[in-house]
Amino acid sequence: MNAAEKDRESAKLKLAAGAIGIVFGDIGTSPLYAFRETFSGAHNLPIDDLHILGVLSLIFWSMTLIVAIQYVTILMRADNNGQGGSLALVALLSRSIGKAGYGGLVVLLGVFATALFYGDSMITPAISVLSAVEGLTVVDERLHPFVIPIAVGLLVFLFFIQQRGTEKVGALFAPVMTVYFTVLAVLGIWHIFSTPEILWALNPWYAVQFFITDKWYAFLALGSVVLAVTGAEALYSDMGHFGRGPMRLSWFGFVMPCLLLNYFGQGAMIIGLPQAAAEEAIRNPFFFLAPEAYRLPLVFLATAATFIASQAVISGAFSVTHQAIQLGFVPRLSILHTSHTQQGQIYIPLINWVLCASVVLLVLFFQNSSNLASAYGIAVTGAMFIDTCLMAVLLLAVWRWKWWIAAPVIVLFFIVDGAFFLANMTKVADGGWFPLMIGAIAFTLLTTWAKGRKLMRARMTEASLPLDIFAKSARSSTARVPGTAIFMNSGSSGTPSALLHNIKHNKVLHERIVVLTVQIADVPYIDDSKRCEIMDLGDGFFRVILHYGFMQETDVPKALASHEMCGGPFDMMKTSFFLSRQTLLSADKPGMAIWRERLFAWMMRNAATPMEFFRLPTNRVVEMGSQVEI
Repeated sequence: MNAAEKDRESAKLKLAAGAIGIVFGDIGTSPLYAFRETFSGAHNLPIDDLHILGVLSLIFWSMTLIVAIQYVTILMRADNNGQGGSLALVALLSRSIGKAGYGGLVVLLGVFATALFYGDSMITPAISVLSAVEGLTVVDERLHPFVIPIAVGLLVFLFFIQQRGTEKVGALFAPVMTVYFTVLAVLGIWHIFSTPEILWALNPWYAVQFFITDKWYAFLALGSVVLAVTGAEALYSDMGHFGRGPMRLSWFGFVMPCLLLNYFGQGAMIIGLPQAAAEEAIRNPFFFLAPEAYRLPLVFLATAATFIASQAVISGAFSVTHQAIQLGFVPRLSILHTSHTQQGQIYIPLINWVLCASVVLLVLFFQNSSNLASAYGIAVTGAMFIDTCLMAVLLLAVWRWKWWIAAPVIVLFFIVDGAFFLANMTKVADGGWFPLMIGAIAFTLLTTWAKGRKLMRARMTEASLPLDIFAKSARSSTARVPGTAIFMNSGSSGTPSALLHNIKHNKVLHERIVVLTVQIADVPYIDDSKRCEIMDLGDGFFRVILHYGFMQETDVPKALASHEMCGGPFDMMKTSFFLSRQTLLSADKPGMAIWRERLFAWMMRNAATPMEFFRLPTNRVVEMGSQVEI
């Protein structure tokens, strides 16, 4: 192996280690509650060899099929310039299938998966931290009254530190999670050695036998078994941070073996106990794995792991929101960058505090992690089922697999993911209504903003004057003053309403007029060399289009400063930015329902101004109003 190959291998190992700390926290904390909920959740199962082996077999094969094959092996190949996740996959599919009749349905499915993610990002911190803190009751039952106050305090602290950024804390994530996963494996191996017959659960026949024996109750048990694979979609979403190779190395080489050893260890421990002791241990088998003297340190380690898992989900919510803003599904929001070196480290105050309030209310309302488990599964399985639908389009329309190869794969995952989703739908009354409610609200907001924005742009384009015609008519009829005026325009054609209003009210034009449009592509990143597109219309008029990927920060002054264009450099002290602010009016034949128009208008009023979003200098901005009917 030469020096270059050694460096590549070293870099891959470093990325793989980093992924353990950032990506695998969600699925890594599932052993705290997944096995327990199958036996002590809403539908209790007998604690005997048949059911323990059957449940462990289901967990093993679910993790193998859904996580290892569907997400890590297949979907991780579907990267949009290195980026993964539902929105990135939708952008990839939309670009590939063009204007196919089902293109609109693909977009709606991706948007709904994103909407469900917000429900998941509320429940994950609540159930993870609460299940870890509940370990205190295993140490001492008298600590039960302190569980909720401690959990709420930790969660509020977690959201409070978001504004400081996670760059420094993130350096501790990988070592802590590596220790955590190692402890999972050690505890599991210890009990497997004492009861090695637990390994018979690797045989899928035990899962089949479970269904033959219990039928309906085995189907209902799927609603708890799926908790073992929560976080699978996060592996795909976070692919852009670490790359496909390092994440596969982390999963197959370390994380998956540690998780399975712990699950099998929990089963081995329960089988090896007398009936009365087994019924006691099944209340919280994860913490009973450790000898009594080590349970309190295990509580501290598990709490640290759930803290890290929650951090990853919150950061994911910020990242998904940023993508949705850039792709036109969410209004502009105030976005703060918390790192000088890492572009992806962002903080969105509105999202942070909405999540904080929701998570605290969830803990106070549901009171314990078992109740929250009923709410958890629907968001996860709903997103997984949507990913399976998108995967079907990917295999057939984009990769163009032969139908006799694609059909068995698609049918298999529709059956598996569909069974998990239907099993969780039985828990709607027990708490499953919450993620569905959050998903419905988020879906309504996302689609209302996208449609309202499309209608508004169409109306503005209809009423606008072509820029070249305006430039010709204005050359000799209007006085020119020194300096540069940049008029922000949402479309790539037509004359901005702010420019027309400036002529109407001020009756002057600057020496250099730049009509500037920011366009967000359906790829994550645009190279700096392809950033600017310039059209010289003559006599000091220019049209400039700045191209960004949906993962990039739209810093307009920085882009203008880095390029020589439009007859010379831009001096910000001699440049004025003119923005149009629209007031919506209802048309005689509205483009969407009146209540959605009002919702869209409310979202517009509360959106961050273009000045904030495009990072324009505050003392060089002029806003001019206009009215638009939609």
